[in-house]
Amino acid sequence: QVQVVESGGGSVQAGGSLIVSCAASVSTDCVAWFRQAPEKEREGVAAVYSGGGASYVADSVKGRFTISEDVVKKTVYLVMNSLQPEDTAMYYCLATKVGGSPHRFCQTALSKTWGQGTQVTVSS
Repeated sequence: QVQVVESGGGSVQAGGSLIVSCAASVSTDCVAWFRQAPEKEREGVAAVYSGGGASYVADSVKGRFTISEDVVKKTVYLVMNSLQPEDTAMYYCLATKVGGSPHRFCQTALSKTWGQGTQVTVSS
């Protein structure tokens, strides 16, 4: 069973940047970032096949957010630039040990692990 811990959230002014991290306890197959704003549904933001495989970024954040990975550290990063108040949300990491497609934000895997989330707040 993989365990994940998110970190790096915080508060930033509009136009600023943040990097949130998802550190896994073991090697993963697919890692995705989701976010959930108050009273809104959770939405997929970006995902990657671990080990340098394909990645996917949602249209809503494409051009501003990128996903990257440090295989040695078993950590996936979500780099967020040009942040806007509408990016304010709790950001969650989802990881799988086997299976999952980045284009489906890893959700097709039979076994998935969620992190506890990290808050990102963008002020205008």
